[in-house]
Amino acid sequence: MGILNVTPDSFFDGGRYAQPVQALARARQLLAEGAALIDVGACSTRPGSQPPSPEEEWQRLQPVLELLRDELPQAIISVDTYRPFVAQKAIAAGAGIINDVSGGNLEPGMFELIAATNVPYILMHLKGSPFDMQKDPQYENVTAEVKTYFEERLKKLETLGAKQIILDPGFGFGKTLAHNFQLLNGLGEFAAMGYAVLAGLSRKSSLSKLLGITKEDSLNATTVVNTIALMNGASLLRVHDVKEAVEAVAVVGSLRKAF
Repeated sequence: MGILNVTPDSFFDGGRYAQPVQALARARQLLAEGAALIDVGACSTRPGSQPPSPEEEWQRLQPVLELLRDELPQAIISVDTYRPFVAQKAIAAGAGIINDVSGGNLEPGMFELIAATNVPYILMHLKGSPFDMQKDPQYENVTAEVKTYFEERLKKLETLGAKQIILDPGFGFGKTLAHNFQLLNGLGEFAAMGYAVLAGLSRKSSLSKLLGITKEDSLNATTVVNTIALMNGASLLRVHDVKEAVEAVAVVGSLRKAF
């Protein structure tokens, strides 16, 4: 899953692709490098961020989404939003997946929309909100608590009739460095729940903090954790750097075929 942020303030590439022409060029690049999906976001969820209004988020997203649908009809487009208002309009405009960092918790109505439209849904774990999620997050056992969260949210989704669900433990969303690595080590527990698992570790600040490097210098570290994620049960990687992620997928796939 190649990341396409059309925001002015995302943590790594904010502002680079905010204009539709820039976004289209970036989408072409992601597809050429091997992306199976393009995840378009118009509302930054970096730590401490203040969101735009739903109307402003849609104003950013609409021209990009329409251009991608016109120019790249073969592409599978995911929209990164926690707002049912935006999700509904995005689905009508051709979005094939909704990627919700809030797991349906920040605004009411998302689960009902997903069930009604039967659009594939990425259910992510978030502790708190993007504004306060990194203010001393606490867990007794982060993997067990995230798994319990998934079980509770899945029960509601399934009761409503939603069927196409992907689990995302939410690396960096209300987690410390230690929490992130505990989740990475425990990904197999989520995969064993019977759903596809997404790992979003690309250029995360936890890697920069661990190694004392900048986000710009964290590509190698990203590839390392992506490879570990694949080996531990992830079936989808959400990344800024598609070429390197595709290579990791190929290497791990070849390793599995060897046995």
